[in-house]
Amino acid sequence: MSTAAGLDLGSRTLECVTVDAASGRVLASDRIETTPNLAADCRRLLDAHRFDRLTVTGYGRALAEIEFDAPSITEIKAAARGAGTLFPGCRTVIDIGGQDTKVIVLDAAGSPRRFEMNDRCAAGAGRFLELMAGALGYELSAFGTASQAGRAGVQLSNMCAVFAESEVIGLVARRVPREDIARAVHHSIAQRTVAMLQRVSVQPPIVFVGGGARNAGLVQMLGEALGAELLVPEDPQMVGALGAALVAAAGAKGA
Repeated sequence: MSTAAGLDLGSRTLECVTVDAASGRVLASDRIETTPNLAADCRRLLDAHRFDRLTVTGYGRALAEIEFDAPSITEIKAAARGAGTLFPGCRTVIDIGGQDTKVIVLDAAGSPRRFEMNDRCAAGAGRFLELMAGALGYELSAFGTASQAGRAGVQLSNMCAVFAESEVIGLVARRVPREDIARAVHHSIAQRTVAMLQRVSVQPPIVFVGGGARNAGLVQMLGEALGAELLVPEDPQMVGALGAALVAAAGAKGA
């Protein structure tokens, strides 16, 4: 049996997915957190997988290309391929990762047609959520649920992580309920993402991937803002690695 692997080198985590090259069936998947020694992280993750072909994607793909002599694809293509395979017929992909947000519109064949990417700072991405959760004393895993219990009315005027953190601390000092502030944080991210989607002419069905898709509050607020149900994979952080693995599999078949 010929196998293919996809390695996604993100800013916060690394993911690897191995598939049967002939059928695309997932054989194995793993995720680890990144450390300063990215090459060693990749080797440790790949050593747990058996594969004949490898394709890499993500922030660190240039390093992996050299280290493992493997071809690379962009995060846009990887997310589109993975989401389109899990949800055939999807037309828009929202990908909120550790350091950036990407929104991608697909054509009828599932290929990226237009996209917007916020990669100048971590505003609205996973790192922003981590900082705001910490400022409010929440574990990140509980932050989204807390936002769902909050009331509307509180607004954040800053999306810069540094200024927003100071603003949140100020709201806490004024005894604004934590849940209300949590809701305001998630609402701000949702509105920022919706603005990006409007620039690419969002079309349903909409798939939400990346670490941000594990946040129930963010899924709810984005869905409400868009007036549409968001499709969320069982493990949204693995979608980029899956897409890369499927591209590697296609190469193995000569596609």
